[in-house]
Amino acid sequence: MLTPIPALIKVITPNQRHLSAEQAKQEISENNGLLIDVREPSEHKQNPAFSAINIPRGVLEMKLMEMEKDPTRAIYLHCLSGARATLSAEALTRVGYKNVNVITCNANTVTETFN
Repeated sequence: MLTPIPALIKVITPNQRHLSAEQAKQEISENNGLLIDVREPSEHKQNPAFSAINIPRGVLEMKLMEMEKDPTRAIYLHCLSGARATLSAEALTRVGYKNVNVITCNANTVTETFN
């Protein structure tokens, strides 16, 4: 039986740290964390957040492992609704990143907060 995405998100969400864009901005200024937009490039281009790196969810693990070798560096993920960011956080945790965070608000709020 296939698991619907909302049900999967409900299962994996308690294992992750979720925070607001304001909290993420404050932490990034203190810990030099990475802000990553996991939306598709066309979505990111329409509404980018300042300093966000666009790495689509489909290639996130491969690209990030090339870019960031420190598994303890703070990573902050965002997307349009939080679903792709939540799934991305699960994937990054599985490959060994220890400090992965999901920004819970929508992309417009992230853009407004970081710009």
